[in-house]
Amino acid sequence: QVQLVESGGGLVQAGGSLRLSCAASGRTFSRTVMGWFRQAPGKEREVVATIRWSDSNTYYADFVKGRFTISRDNAKNTVYLQMNSLKPEDTAVYYCAAKFGHTMSVLTARYDYWGQGTQVTVSS
Repeated sequence: QVQLVESGGGLVQAGGSLRLSCAASGRTFSRTVMGWFRQAPGKEREVVATIRWSDSNTYYADFVKGRFTISRDNAKNTVYLQMNSLKPEDTAVYYCAAKFGHTMSVLTARYDYWGQGTQVTVSS
């Protein structure tokens, strides 16, 4: 059984930084795509960034380009989301997700496993 456990959320002022972590366990992740998604109150869940485990190929949503960085640590089976220059509109619950196979995707329906989410609140 795959488990994804997020951590690192919290309250930060606009312009500040946070680093989210997603610890993955339960299988070999060499043939997976990992993603960070977010969901704000009253809005649909949306992709933030994705990374292919095998070659670190990445995708970023336009609204985070230049501010957020997704990375992974093979030895720790952990995916990170470094978030800089945070804005109040970044406030949301952030979810880690895993998709089996090599094809990158921004669609929530393509992802097979999800973490429980971690709250990020950015104050103005």
